[in-house]
Amino acid sequence: MKNAAIVGAGIGGLALAIRLQSAGIATTLVEGRDRPGGRAYFWEKDGHVFDAGPTVITDPDCLKELWALSGGDMAADVDLLPITPFYRLSWPDGTVFDYTNDDAHLAEQIARLDPADVDGYRRFLDYSAGVFVEGYEKLGAVPFLDFKSMIRAAPQLARYQAWRSVYSIVSGFVRNDKLRQALSFHTLLVGGNPMATSSIYALIHKLERDGGVWFARGGTNALVRGMIDHFQRIGGTLRIGDPVEAIESDGARVTGLRTKSGWRASFDAVASNADVVRSYELVEGHRRGPAAAARLRRKRFSPSLFVVHFGVRGEYPDVPHHNILFGPRYRALLGDIYDHGRLADDPSLYVHHPTATDPDMAPPGRSTFYALAPVPHLGKLPIDWEEEAPRYRDRILEILEQRMLPGLRDRIEVLFHYTPQDFAEDLGAHLGSAFSLEPLLTQSAWFRTHNRDDVIPNLYFVGAGTHPGAGIPGVVGSAKATAGLMIADLTQGRAA
Repeated sequence: MKNAAIVGAGIGGLALAIRLQSAGIATTLVEGRDRPGGRAYFWEKDGHVFDAGPTVITDPDCLKELWALSGGDMAADVDLLPITPFYRLSWPDGTVFDYTNDDAHLAEQIARLDPADVDGYRRFLDYSAGVFVEGYEKLGAVPFLDFKSMIRAAPQLARYQAWRSVYSIVSGFVRNDKLRQALSFHTLLVGGNPMATSSIYALIHKLERDGGVWFARGGTNALVRGMIDHFQRIGGTLRIGDPVEAIESDGARVTGLRTKSGWRASFDAVASNADVVRSYELVEGHRRGPAAAARLRRKRFSPSLFVVHFGVRGEYPDVPHHNILFGPRYRALLGDIYDHGRLADDPSLYVHHPTATDPDMAPPGRSTFYALAPVPHLGKLPIDWEEEAPRYRDRILEILEQRMLPGLRDRIEVLFHYTPQDFAEDLGAHLGSAFSLEPLLTQSAWFRTHNRDDVIPNLYFVGAGTHPGAGIPGVVGSAKATAGLMIADLTQGRAA
């Protein structure tokens, strides 16, 4: 039986592990932290459950498929709950917009912003449906291993003007600026600047409209736990709390792994779900490692995040699960984050309120929240976050109290934060980036880290830094693309 190892038990690594094990490849998953999940880590504090990262689950079918590969049923391990509205969007002037797939309610809200944009929105939805087919259904799980694959995809990408930004495309359909923000902010959830990210990412709108937005009962960590349970049930091996120190090589191929504890094992193939720069830094005994890491460091990386987690007395039945609080600036704020490396005093915020859907995420009579602000990564804003964090945390709490949660600071019982420095140290994320490579057109598909290395034939990659990119559907799609290569290579001898 062929065997394989995966470095890192994030959602992408877990999805790949399940696919390989289901195909009869003895798979070992090695995670350096004390629990699996990667960016989907979690904390339990005073009865509150705090998810660290991704909380928006779309395209549940891509997850269900992982269980179906071995005749299992995801529902036996994970209970997905629908979220309505998908997001509540609000602006400083008091405007509120509930983003949903209820056509009548959506049309009514759009008409209040600008009646002329109702028809424009319908045309945008048609556009989104087209790029969804071309960019997600056809290409989302297909590895781009050579430039010819990009050439073959070019006519479809050109048809949808992929060189234009999401915001530019949206602006061609609707004229109200608040609606333009509402239809373009999604790229921020995968690390992309709406003003620069390819219009192909408008497919996210169709993805949510058709598949809905979901939350795993117990938190995203419950999805991770369900994936681990299934992986081990079908015979997979999990090694936790032992960081990989080297992906060993004989100068031509990778031969196995060595960890901090001194554990060492040989494998027919190795895949990495770690940060792509860090992954190549781990390659030992092959010049490809340092050369590829140096090349990647010259690319553009997505911003980082500053996240404030808090548990409070009382319940908030009028605050939905997912909230976007736009600040007074949009384009200029994005410029501060992506281009100028400035820490904005007027951030836009994503506010996660899981107890709106699952009250068990907090003790009785309590609520769990986190508020997330995109901030420049450490390469653009090399500040001392240990010193800056308390001030920025208090500024975010002030905004929340003014706009959403009156009296908040008097009701807080649990409070902690997570900074770009934590992303760098805990996750090995280059520059503390929260989403790996920025999803520009020139850093997408073939231009992104390939699912299989070009030089080392049995070294593979999965996760946010590979095609198709960040987000739960993205990393699950990358796992499908990478698994297809690994299974073919191992069974046909290429990676032997």
